[in-house]
Amino acid sequence: MVESHISYISAGSNIGNRLENCQNGITALTKTGISTLKEKSPFYITEPVDYKDQDWFVNAVIKIETMLDPFQLLSRLKSIQQDAGRINDSIRFGPRILDLDIIMYDDIITNLSELIIPHPKMHKRRFVLKPFCDIDPTIVHPVLKMDMQSLLDNLDNKGQRLIQYKCDY
Repeated sequence: MVESHISYISAGSNIGNRLENCQNGITALTKTGISTLKEKSPFYITEPVDYKDQDWFVNAVIKIETMLDPFQLLSRLKSIQQDAGRINDSIRFGPRILDLDIIMYDDIITNLSELIIPHPKMHKRRFVLKPFCDIDPTIVHPVLKMDMQSLLDNLDNKGQRLIQYKCDY
């Protein structure tokens, strides 16, 4: 029997129809049945971080149950991004048609050049923590040993504005 795992994935877009890009990415991840959507946060319109000279993003976090190991999941996410039209990013943290990141995968901790779990910047990103808290604020970061709500509460309020997206989803 194949073992299943719980993973949290961040979805974001700031090119084209941002909401549709995120929705299509989520659908592509879960349509085969290898990964099942368990929960989805509301979508948010979010201020860019790091590289500021770009359009605001639409972001959400999903919880999936998957039979893929972390590297297979990463490969699947990259394939979905490529199918959506994402090419190599010319600007780090710059505009993107679709961004799918593994935020957490079970309680594993890995720090390899090709994959770092939990995501190394998640605890500094309101656009990750707020939607994560909408799903489950009690999940504990396996490295920092703090729950998601505490991480969100400890963020400074400089930048990182977000507005819940009013849509039918």
